[in-house]
Amino acid sequence: MNYRMFRIVRRVLSIVLPLCFVLASGSAAPASAVSAANPIDPGATAEAKQLLNTLYTVTGKNIISGQHDYLESPDEINNKLNRISTQYAALHGYELGPIMGQTAAQIAEQRKNVVNSAINWYRAGGIVTMTFHEALPGTAPVWSNVQKSVSQADFDKYVTPGTPQYNSLIADLDSVAASLETLRDAGVPVLWRPYHEMNGDWFWWGKKSNFSALWNLMYDRFVNVHHLDNLIWVWCPNAPTSSNYTYGDYFPGLSKVDVLALDIYNNDFRQSYYDNLLKLAQGKPIAIGENGEMPSPSLLSASQQNWAYFMTWGSMLTQNNSNDTIYSYMNSSYYLTRAEFSLISKIAGSPVTAPLVNGLYGEYFPNLNLSGVPLTRTDAKLDFNWRSGSPGMSVPNDNFSVRWTGQIQPRYSETYTFSTLSDDGIRVWVNGTLIIDSWIKQSWTERRGSIALTAGQLYDIKIEYYEGQGDSMVKLMWQSASQTKETVPAEVLFQPGALQN
Repeated sequence: MNYRMFRIVRRVLSIVLPLCFVLASGSAAPASAVSAANPIDPGATAEAKQLLNTLYTVTGKNIISGQHDYLESPDEINNKLNRISTQYAALHGYELGPIMGQTAAQIAEQRKNVVNSAINWYRAGGIVTMTFHEALPGTAPVWSNVQKSVSQADFDKYVTPGTPQYNSLIADLDSVAASLETLRDAGVPVLWRPYHEMNGDWFWWGKKSNFSALWNLMYDRFVNVHHLDNLIWVWCPNAPTSSNYTYGDYFPGLSKVDVLALDIYNNDFRQSYYDNLLKLAQGKPIAIGENGEMPSPSLLSASQQNWAYFMTWGSMLTQNNSNDTIYSYMNSSYYLTRAEFSLISKIAGSPVTAPLVNGLYGEYFPNLNLSGVPLTRTDAKLDFNWRSGSPGMSVPNDNFSVRWTGQIQPRYSETYTFSTLSDDGIRVWVNGTLIIDSWIKQSWTERRGSIALTAGQLYDIKIEYYEGQGDSMVKLMWQSASQTKETVPAEVLFQPGALQN
């Protein structure tokens, strides 16, 4: 066992063993442990219950580290955090609100990339949280419309059934619900954090006397119409930095909230913020919903131990924190990384196995050497002929590369021959064995490699491809004594079970 694994196991046991002892001894469990499996949604999924249960388990012992990324590049900053610190944050924050004037097709594609990343993140043992910067319904998806000034009288129209404004709001909710439904169907629980900082006046939903009507409308639509029972509901005002930003009037009530959070910037982790939110929560988890400066482990462990998690906001990771600070904090004994959280989650509650999702995880790089931050999506199978065009997602027509990863499940216990047809380079690994290696410029060339496989068993598979100039195409086929030659179908391909982003 190496030192890092030893440290992980030691920290995990220090968190979980006291709870296990209490439960095994027959003593009364802490109030938080008793209520942990009861989200506000009575139909909450097993995965959502387990996530909330683990938040309760961690509370008071450590803080879960978190990092946010943007809609347009859902893994960029999170990967940067890993490069700087050698650790992944346990919690990955995603965005579903478009703010750059995207077309409907672009929004759909970017949300798909977010969903694919979130599924893989959860399968790797992490936590998924989602934010929704919604433009004023019925207006263009640009930042100025998220911050559009709306009077109380006009706001009322959006929460009044039958009005055009209400219908626009419902259309927005139904659109974003489609992404959350995909996550639900993949067994992914989500810390859902909508309409945040409602006690400020910088968003269209801010400082409205009937804010709870908007919150309740979304909850009803998502839970009772779309059956999004994978959501843990996070209410998150801005820190009350002045008397203008008190938040009591905007609280929907404990029966409508699972987690209470605060957005805290400028390293202003005032004790009063913590104390007042803890009092309002009455035993429910509290968290730092957004921060610019990473919170000091020594400060939190000394007097603010009940924060369950924090989330550093996007590019502020490096704008507001030095590399030395990032490395030191992420490797402190107080922050929980993804590896540590994953182990705690498995011990603290009954492990929940998310269903397998068909397809391969594709990482598309705008260069020939599979480097940098990729654009990502799920591809059902490999049967592409882009000719002189682009795969999409702003990938160039020429000089790009792709890596697909996942698992494959053969139907027969036989030697399988895999074939590729590609223009240009191609490499294929099955069960860690390189069976096709043709990393050269070539035009519509077939390559073959064989390996013995067992029926029904899942094997890791990885395909790497590059396109230089001209036409581009790639196809993956297989055959065996009992299997006629065919394109490897989607039903035998699966998303990676423990993808390391």
